[in-house]
Amino acid sequence: MADLVTSRSGALGHILLNRPTAMNALNDEMVAGVTATLDAWRLDAEIATVVVSGAGDRGLCAGGDVVGMYRSALLDGVGAAEFWRAEYAMNLVIAEYPKPYVALMDGVVLGGGVGISAHGSVRVVTERTRLGMPEVVIGYTPDVGVDFLLARAPGELGTHAALTGNTMSGSDAIALGLADHFVPSERLPDLVAALESELPDAALPRFAQQPPPSALAVDREWIDAAYAGDDPIAIVEHLTASPVAAAREAAATILSRSPTSVAVTLAALRRARGLTLEEVLDQDLRLGLRFLAGHDLVEGIRAQVIDKDRNPRWSPASLAEVSRADVESYFE
Repeated sequence: MADLVTSRSGALGHILLNRPTAMNALNDEMVAGVTATLDAWRLDAEIATVVVSGAGDRGLCAGGDVVGMYRSALLDGVGAAEFWRAEYAMNLVIAEYPKPYVALMDGVVLGGGVGISAHGSVRVVTERTRLGMPEVVIGYTPDVGVDFLLARAPGELGTHAALTGNTMSGSDAIALGLADHFVPSERLPDLVAALESELPDAALPRFAQQPPPSALAVDREWIDAAYAGDDPIAIVEHLTASPVAAAREAAATILSRSPTSVAVTLAALRRARGLTLEEVLDQDLRLGLRFLAGHDLVEGIRAQVIDKDRNPRWSPASLAEVSRADVESYFE
């Protein structure tokens, strides 16, 4: 069974991520296939719109192959680096694509799944959407150019999402600027059928609905207050001292993540405010290579995916032990 299935019907080209038992996690062949397909359809006059969706009922895409990343890091890191280079090039192709690129962000959309969808021109979420960049959970940092988007989210919503690594709803994704339209999941097949003969601007008004309220948008007052600034320790202190229970929970969550990941991620987000997407993707690769050579990425994947003991032993073990020089070294 092919991991990537492409088809065409009428004016629609359809890219299906087809690894349902792996929640459509991306591998080298899928990334190369998406890039080649988009390049071919770019000049195809019969293709007016491209749709990207995931096979099965679990979600669009759970990200990249973290087990492969783990093995690569233990070896020499070359395989992971080559995958990231190809993936980030694909993300830029998606962002600059001249035709409507419709991403159906139904179900689980994590990590690389955000990269293959949120850079598109038409981003559709549903009531089943569970979107997130959970990299700090495994001792890594949000990549695939998502810092470019999170740095431009309203207030500090993007900072909260990146430092906690928590998943969010489709409504939250719209509030952060990571998605555009809310369509009930049961209507997605009808939307795809309509796109065979209509452009998204004409078809979507018949299917899109007002999204439910965003929980993150409701919490924006304490989020904006707590996450302002460039010091992760001050952010945690502000959250811990908050009278809002959700803020104190966020503090506890951040303290459970890799301290190095949290500190580097905050610095990367702040830098991303003044960078283009291409520059952010270049920064992502630079950071990724540093994490490959470090301790926490291997340890985080071991704890979460390999041994599944959920007890990572981070080094350094606390934010206080992560110096500014340590953080700066990741950007050299």
